[in-house]
Amino acid sequence: MFSLIQLESFVAVAEELHFGAAAERLNMTQPPLSRQIQLLERELSAKLFTRTSRNVQLTAAGEVLLPNARRLLDLSRRTSIEVSRVSTGDSGSVVVGYTSVAGQSVLPALLSTAARHLPDVTLVLREAVSIDQLDALSSGNIDVGLLRPVVTRPGVQSCLVKKDRLVVALPSGHHLVTGKGVLIKELVGLPLMMYSTNEARYFYDLVIRLFDSVGSKPTIAQIASQIPALMALVAVGLGVSLVPASAMDFAPPGVVFEELTGPDGLQDLNHSDIFIAWEEGSVNPAAQRLREVFIESLETVEGSSIPENASLPKKS
Repeated sequence: MFSLIQLESFVAVAEELHFGAAAERLNMTQPPLSRQIQLLERELSAKLFTRTSRNVQLTAAGEVLLPNARRLLDLSRRTSIEVSRVSTGDSGSVVVGYTSVAGQSVLPALLSTAARHLPDVTLVLREAVSIDQLDALSSGNIDVGLLRPVVTRPGVQSCLVKKDRLVVALPSGHHLVTGKGVLIKELVGLPLMMYSTNEARYFYDLVIRLFDSVGSKPTIAQIASQIPALMALVAVGLGVSLVPASAMDFAPPGVVFEELTGPDGLQDLNHSDIFIAWEEGSVNPAAQRLREVFIESLETVEGSSIPENASLPKKS
């Protein structure tokens, strides 16, 4: 089988029609160049050039070979470039998981960053709740996830990308809609649209902790796993709910919001931050580059430096 150096030698001679000029172009002497042409002719069982003391001409076989040799060399160069870009993370494919709220509040910034810095990286988007994303990261089914810390998962690393908090979602016209905030105690006894203990365990535990802080329990009326579903239940007047502040931007008509207030220490409990997470053993260079450029684009989160190696907090 002929080699790339043989094809390069042939193309140089075919374009220069002069062995000395072709050798100079290839930064080699004429004897090894002639040797490469001889080897190629032997491999193809065809004479490629006719040579006289005055000129060099392509044979009919050489005329046929020239465009194909150029295509093969071009393919070789492009393949080398593409493989190099994939190995450095400048090209390739990244599967990104995201929650419904992260899809509205964080994902657009991630997509914008990728389009600006990694235009040759293809992003495959998959919406999933946080616990399913953690499973997908561990199994390699997604490369990065935009999620909330559900549990500590060995091998999963993360970085804070957006601070968030729970606010009170109320049906329009509710007596607690004052614009002055709602005490957690004022929610005691009201029908609460609550999170599923399976798919939305993080939010379920957070709501329970907030009620525990005032020595009370919520009155759970309906259960859903997704925040849009909870807000839809509130919109039709079935009760109230506690949802992330970032969800206010895509609330349905008929839902209004109040800040959650309460005793000292409530604000330390009331946070529902969003993290970008990844499997530390991931071998996808494009995923690593995406993560790096996105974190670099978020120099601070509400004035606080983002620790690159911040890990998921433990479940309470």
